Amino acid sequence: MRKISTNYVFIFPIILSLLIVFPAYAQSTGDQLDAVLTPAESFFKSLKGKDYTKIWTLLSQKSQETIVDDVFKEILKNQSSQTTAVEYSREQILADFKVGGSLSKSYWNSFLEYFSPDLVLDQSKWDIGTVKKDKAEISIQYKKSDNPALLKMFKENNAWKVGLVETFWTRK
Repeated sequence: MRKISTNYVFIFPIILSLLIVFPAYAQSTGDQLDAVLTPAESFFKSLKGKDYTKIWTLLSQKSQETIVDDVFKEILKNQSSQTTAVEYSREQILADFKVGGSLSKSYWNSFLEYFSPDLVLDQSKWDIGTVKKDKAEISIQYKKSDNPALLKMFKENNAWKVGLVETFWTRK
């Protein structure tokens, strides 16, 4: 009868544990990546489909606040040049965007005049960048561009949100 080396006795349990743990880790990592990528893709699909209420739910808190502030400032600016003013508070603007109202439709339709979601959805390569506890980046490389855009994602209330403002707005 052959003697089993003591090295094999110690190595076998380690290899066995790796075979059990690694697939579980890979599945967990894949689920985390999907959790980041899915809302980003849904955002661009919602833009394309003009699903105004869905667009709003996929945006980060900062993006929502900035858009509401920008619309509010634009309304104030336009009110001074009009004889009949329509007044909106920030709260009314926020409520309009939440339900996909007339201000929301106007805003996103104007946005779509300058941006085609197809550039991101159909003509770009996506790669996951860094993923941390509450922040992530997705590299989106448009086929005709030299440099990728780094889409910033933020985990808020246990859901990943698109940082549209944090990614694309220039600092004032």
